[in-house]
Amino acid sequence: MLDFTNATPGIAARLKDGSLLPFLGPGVTALSDTTVPTSHEALAAWLGSKVALPKRARGNCWAAAQYIESFKHRATLDKMMAAAFEHHVPPTPLHEAIARLAPALVVDTWYDAALRSAFAGRTGWGEIQAASRAQPGEYRWYRAYDSTGSECSPTLADEWSTLIYKPHGCVTPFSNFLISDADYVEVLTEIDIQTPIPDTVQKRRANSGFLFLGCRFHDQSLRTYARQIAKRSGGGHVVVIDGVLSKNEEKFLRELDASVVRQDLPAFAAELAELL
Repeated sequence: MLDFTNATPGIAARLKDGSLLPFLGPGVTALSDTTVPTSHEALAAWLGSKVALPKRARGNCWAAAQYIESFKHRATLDKMMAAAFEHHVPPTPLHEAIARLAPALVVDTWYDAALRSAFAGRTGWGEIQAASRAQPGEYRWYRAYDSTGSECSPTLADEWSTLIYKPHGCVTPFSNFLISDADYVEVLTEIDIQTPIPDTVQKRRANSGFLFLGCRFHDQSLRTYARQIAKRSGGGHVVVIDGVLSKNEEKFLRELDASVVRQDLPAFAAELAELL
């Protein structure tokens, strides 16, 4: 794991030549002027403000969601998640720069639709979102939507020049969410053999590494997802992160063999957007 600074021009060059692909976390959403939750902790607090949670579920968005699903209803949980992210998230300059760049693949792990908004008006792109198999009647791992927001066959994704992959779902256009413990039990039983990850994602990552922006890896499920999405990719990953890393995060970044850029995200994102 290489730790360095002042790497933005080189990263921009790799994004332009396709050897690096964006992998966005909730920290990128936090750069926008928005009122939606912009961290897993903030989402846990939001859910806790709507439902009286037992002590074991407080502060943990996955456990909170599972409690709501178990003791209220799955439909109630989905409505609450849709309400949490119902307000428009304006695209940041970084979102707009990514849309102009139009990479083959962008992984966006938060539930907002800022990236879709940044791509609005452009052609040749679409989105694949994870679908909760814990939801009654859902048998698919993911759903595909074209640039108009219409659902389509995932096989059409091979024709898109840019694919936005939302591995935890998104509020737009249909409110697909992976959030409860039950959701992840379903996925994690298969993710090691890559079944929940669309074939086109596996193809598009093959010769590229990922630029992790606004991501933290302090929870096992977040590490598992990032590990499996990065699996069999081209490598050469870069993580932009500031602050103290936990031991689990340090171990995970060594496992990824990722270069670490020690810079606060707002400054890095502004500089990168200018370079793109």
